[in-house]
Amino acid sequence: MKNPFHHIRFGVNYVPSRKWWYCWNDFQPEDLARDFDAIAAMGADHLRIMLIWPYFQPNRNWISPAHLDRLEILMSLAAERELDVCVTPLTGWLSGWAFRPNFDRPHDFFTAPEMREPVALYLRSCAERLNRHVNFLGFDLGNEINCCWETKTLAEGDAWMDWVFALCETVSPGRIHVNGVDHQPWFYPMTFSAENLAKRPKLVAIHSWIEFTGARLRGSSTDRVCTHLAPAMAALVRARAGNTGKPVWLQEFGASSEWMKAEDIPGFLESSVRASIAGGICWITWWDSHNIRPEFQFPSLEYDLGLLDVDNRLKPAGKAFQSLSREFRGKAVCSPPDIALPTLAVADPANFETTIENTWHWLEAVQQRIE
Repeated sequence: MKNPFHHIRFGVNYVPSRKWWYCWNDFQPEDLARDFDAIAAMGADHLRIMLIWPYFQPNRNWISPAHLDRLEILMSLAAERELDVCVTPLTGWLSGWAFRPNFDRPHDFFTAPEMREPVALYLRSCAERLNRHVNFLGFDLGNEINCCWETKTLAEGDAWMDWVFALCETVSPGRIHVNGVDHQPWFYPMTFSAENLAKRPKLVAIHSWIEFTGARLRGSSTDRVCTHLAPAMAALVRARAGNTGKPVWLQEFGASSEWMKAEDIPGFLESSVRASIAGGICWITWWDSHNIRPEFQFPSLEYDLGLLDVDNRLKPAGKAFQSLSREFRGKAVCSPPDIALPTLAVADPANFETTIENTWHWLEAVQQRIE
């Protein structure tokens, strides 16, 4: 098998245009087909999709066959358009909302023995269906799972992560499994250790948001602190991994018109992508594919994050994405820049603000050294 991290890939976090992920319960394949046509035409080669855990597993002993059937239909529709799919099952947390199964143990989710049996049943059931599809990339354990469930110690989180990665590798061998946490465990100790996040998976997923990391408080969307956030976070991953060649996936990044002028978003996208490619990032995945209809009452910043509008019309940011995909997709991944990295300060779990500030000093020093 060719090394899947040697060539640049472009993709999107898929958000269905008509019914958001409520479409799992009100399923119309023709809606997905139209969306996938528009995504493929834009130059994407992969999707990251969200399963809503309580829809797929209504109780601890039963997985919904209808929802698994719908997942297979989605996979086939994507394959027809040459789109590979990363599947995120333990969701969990999504767009500011928590979707918890009715058997959840929120205060000891990672440590309660009775939580492992339903998780294993769910992942095995999904894998049985997904393994039939050549375009199944692998599992992302859960969308920013650290935002939905936390641990008392990092050792607890690491032990759970090792267990569930081993389970994924058993039920779906040969696939690429990741843990798509948000920025927080990279910035200060939270749920999982940064070292285990960096070392355990073959590919490390990062979520590089200029709003939630605080980058936007330190400069404008055109400043390096924002445009070079992703490659600096990739350097942080490699430093934690002790491996300068560790493959990194920019799994989530995006921009809302609440953070910058709408006309500035395409330029931010382009600057961020070019900096990420120069920083040796191999997969680039924008959040998200489509705008969200306001009727679904998410936080307002969620409504215009798409590259396409709700009628599948290409937005200016979508045109920038399409142009960059045509320029870079399939080309060899750049070697990470050979720069002298500053010394990482020892994290202090008891001093939240100091640890974050030290991380930012490190990131900003790296940003100034990246082309």
